[in-house]
Amino acid sequence: VSIHDQGAGGNCNVLKEIVEPAGARIEVRDIPVGDESLSVLEIWGAEYQENDALLLRAEHEDLFRSLADREKVPVAFVGRVTGDGRIVLHDETDGSTPVNLDLDAVLGDMPQKRFELARVDPQLLPLDLPADLSVADALDRVLRLLSVGSKRFLTTKVDRCVTGLVARQPTAGPLQLTVADVAVIGQSHFGVTGGATAIGEQPIKGLLDPVAMARMCVGEALTNLVWAPVSALEDVKCSGNWMWAAKLPGEGAALAMAANSLAACLLQLGIAIDGGKDSLSMAALAPGEDGEDETVKAPGSLVVSAYVTCPDVTKVVTPDLEHRESGRILYADLAHGLTRLGGSSLAHVFGQLGDDPPDLGDPSQLKRAFEVTQRLIREDQVAAGHDRSDGGLITTLLEMAFAGNCGLEIDVPGDASDAIPILFNEELGLVMEVPAHRAERAVNMFQAANIPCHDIGRAVSGAEIRVAVGGQTVLEADMRDLRDTWEATGFQLDALQANPACVVQERDGLRERVAPVYDVPWEMAPTAPEILVRAAKPKIAIVREEGSNSDREMASAFFLSGFEPWDVAMSDLLAGRICLEGFHGIAFVGGFSYADVLDSAKGWAGVIRFHPELAEQFDVFAARPDTFTLGVCNGCQLEALLGWVPWRGIEDRLQPRFIHNASDRFECRYTTVRILESPSVMLRGMEGATLGVWLAHGEGRAFFPDEEVLRRVEAEGLAPVRFVDDVGDVTERYPFNPNGSANGIAALCSPDGRHLAIMPHPERGFLSWQCAW
Repeated sequence: VSIHDQGAGGNCNVLKEIVEPAGARIEVRDIPVGDESLSVLEIWGAEYQENDALLLRAEHEDLFRSLADREKVPVAFVGRVTGDGRIVLHDETDGSTPVNLDLDAVLGDMPQKRFELARVDPQLLPLDLPADLSVADALDRVLRLLSVGSKRFLTTKVDRCVTGLVARQPTAGPLQLTVADVAVIGQSHFGVTGGATAIGEQPIKGLLDPVAMARMCVGEALTNLVWAPVSALEDVKCSGNWMWAAKLPGEGAALAMAANSLAACLLQLGIAIDGGKDSLSMAALAPGEDGEDETVKAPGSLVVSAYVTCPDVTKVVTPDLEHRESGRILYADLAHGLTRLGGSSLAHVFGQLGDDPPDLGDPSQLKRAFEVTQRLIREDQVAAGHDRSDGGLITTLLEMAFAGNCGLEIDVPGDASDAIPILFNEELGLVMEVPAHRAERAVNMFQAANIPCHDIGRAVSGAEIRVAVGGQTVLEADMRDLRDTWEATGFQLDALQANPACVVQERDGLRERVAPVYDVPWEMAPTAPEILVRAAKPKIAIVREEGSNSDREMASAFFLSGFEPWDVAMSDLLAGRICLEGFHGIAFVGGFSYADVLDSAKGWAGVIRFHPELAEQFDVFAARPDTFTLGVCNGCQLEALLGWVPWRGIEDRLQPRFIHNASDRFECRYTTVRILESPSVMLRGMEGATLGVWLAHGEGRAFFPDEEVLRRVEAEGLAPVRFVDDVGDVTERYPFNPNGSANGIAALCSPDGRHLAIMPHPERGFLSWQCAW
C-alpha cells in the first residue's frame, strides 16, 4: 500500500508517518535489535539507516514473507493499522504503552511559525584582473580548477552501465571523457523510451546574489537537460535540495529570497518542483587560529535535479564534435551579449568573487531556446551540443574538442579587447555542431525566437586550436596541451586513490590516443521474429546470489537471442524449489556476491562447493554434453573458483583465478576487445572481431599461479577474448587493459568450448544505445 524510508527520528518518525492519519498499534519488542538491553526509548528513537517501513494488506503477509525469504532480506512485522487515529507503542514485557498519542496532534496542522528575517548585504568588490592578462594565461588557471577540469577520477571508479538500461552516462566521445551534460536511462530493453535527468548548481554565485543563484540553477539544469529529446518542457519536474546555514544572521532572509525567486522562475517556465530535501543547519563551531571557537558556515546552495520522460533514448546529443571540416559550430547567447564575471571560475582562480553575477533575467527566453533546440534534435540536425557554464564559452568549446579529439577554428563576435569577459563569462548559452548545409536554417530558427545565434566556426582535423574574437586571434594552441592541463588536477587526485603507476600510464598515453577501431566481420541482425515467438525454446537459468546485480540485462539478452530465461536465485536451489536438470544453459551473473567480503565470488563458490547436494547438481550439469555455461564478471570469477575453466582437475592452489586490479581500485570502462579463435561455442563465428564492451569490476586480473597452465591456455586457444589498444593490438597497458591481466586476457573457456567465463559485460551492450560510443 505504501513504503517510506527510515531516516531522522528512526522508528518513532517513519512508523508514525506511514500510518497517518489511520493510526496503528506497534509492538516494540517485535522490532529486531542486536542488543536486548536496549531501552524502549532507544529502540523507538534510534536513527539507524538502510531500513524501510511498508504498509501491507494483511492477506499479503505470507506472500511478502516468502519473497523476503527468497531474497534473503530480513523482515519484521511490527504492528497493525487500527483506524483510531492514534499511535500506540506497546511493550509486551510489562504491558505498558510508553507512547499513546493522537496522530493529529503530532503530525496534523501545526500552528504557523513566524520568522522575523533581516537581509545582511554582503560587501562586494569589483573584479580586479591583471591588466595584461592573456587568454592563454587565464585559460591555464581556469582549466586546472577542480570544478572546471576533468572528473575522470570520479567517473571511472563507479559502475556506469549496471542494469543495461544506461543510455547516456557521464563520459562521451571516442576517448570517453567526462563531459556529458545529461543522464538518460532506458525504460526497458525492449524499446527506446526512457527518462532523462540533469543537474544545476551555482553555489559560488550565491555568495553574491542568492536570487540570481536560484534562477541560474534552473537555467543550468535545463541547458544540460536540453540535449536529450523530451516529451515536453511542461513535463519536466525537479527535485530541489537546499543546503543553508539558515539560522545565522542574514542567511534566513537570503534563503527566503532564493526560494521565492525559484518559485517565480519555475512558474514562468511552466515546470515544477515535486520533491527534495533540505539541510538548514550548515554551520558549526570550530577552534579558530586564536584558539577561540568561531562559527564556520557552508555557503548557501541549491541543487536542482530536473527529470522528464524521454521518447527516444537513441537521439541523445553528446558534446564530442563529430564533423570535421563538414560541420559548423553555432553559439546561442541567452544573455544577449552580457558578459558578467561575478562568481565565475575566472574570478575564483584569482581569489576573488566580483560583484555582478550572471542571472536568468528572462525565463521565457530560456523556454524558447529549449524548444528550438529540441526541434533541431528531433530533426537529427544536431551532431554535438554543450552548455556554457563553469569556465565560460572557451571551456565549452574546448571540452567539445577534447571529447571529439580534434582541433577548432573559432571566431566569436565582439571586440578583441573584451576577449576575457567574452570567453570566460558564465552566462547561460548553448553551443552546438550542425551539418554545414543546415547551419543557416538553424541560426534563423533561433533568431526568429529572439535569441542571438552566431555561426562561430568549425571543428578541424588535427589538434590545432585557433580562437579569434572579432576576427583577431586571441589563442593559438595544441588541443592536446590544453587537454593535458584540463586533466592535470584530476590526475593528481587520481594518484591519491589508485596505483600511481597506472595513473601515470594513463596520463602519459592520453596525448597519443586515437579513436578505437572496431571491426565486425559478420552482418549483424536481430533475432528472427519466428524464433522469438516459438513455444519451445532452450531454457537457460539466470543464476544469481545475494549481491548480484546483472540478472535482468542478462535475461533480456538471452530472451532476445531466442532463449527462455528463468530467474533462479541460489536460495531456490538450496531450498529445492528448482533444480538444474531441465536447463540447457546457465548464466552466472555479475555483481558483488556477499559484498565480496571474502574476495570476489568466494562466498558464492563456497555455497556451491561445500553443500554436497548442490555441488553434485552443478557437477552433473557441467558434465552433461548438451549444456553450456556463461559466467560474466562475478560469474566469471565463480566459474574459475569452481574449476570449470580453463579445465577441470587443476589443484586449488594452482587454479587460475581473478584477483584485485593492478590499479588497486574498482574500474568501470568502455573497453575494446578482440575475439580470437577458440573452442568456445558462444564465440563461434565471431573470430577476428574487435568490439567495444563495458567492464565494471574491482577484481578482474587473471592470475595464473602455475606458468605451465598459462602456456597451455594460450597454446590451446582457451583465452578467447583479449584487451586491445586503439589500433587493435593486444595489450597490458592501462587503461586499455583496466585490470592488468597478463597478455590482455579478458576471458577463459574450457577445451570443449561449453564453458565461457568473461570479465567484461557483453550483456550490457547488446543494444546499440547501450554502447558508450
